Amino acid sequence: MKYLKDEDDSSDASMQIFEKLLKDLKKHEIQQFKGWLHMVCKNFCLMQLRSGQTKLKHQKELYKDFAGIMENDLGLHHSLEYTKELQLNYMEECMKGLNNEQRLCIELFYLQEKSYNEVAAMTSFSMNNVKSYIQNGKRNLKICIESQRIPEK
Repeated sequence: MKYLKDEDDSSDASMQIFEKLLKDLKKHEIQQFKGWLHMVCKNFCLMQLRSGQTKLKHQKELYKDFAGIMENDLGLHHSLEYTKELQLNYMEECMKGLNNEQRLCIELFYLQEKSYNEVAAMTSFSMNNVKSYIQNGKRNLKICIESQRIPEK
């Protein structure tokens, strides 16, 4: 609770830490269990906080890219709900047009909130290829969405 500030997140973290402890206790010879346990818990919570900030940053970045495109075209006469729905429809259609590698990397990185390392491990692509597929996929999505925009009347 001290680090995560949320009861649900804290209880989830406790369960995950317990699972981690079962594995780590077999690997390490612990001299002072109380101090070691405190550090494991503290480090786990800090990693959770860092990963949460990273995920939030990636979500904001993706939304900003597509919101900017859609905002310029739809003008003020469309409702916010319609804008978001249209934006999601464009993005879904354009995702189908990406090559398999780009689509997979973008889905894992942005939609499933995986890190570059996790995407590389899951796909067996090199780190440079993962970054390239994500960058090129974002560019191709932007081009596709811009080509589907509704002209203003």
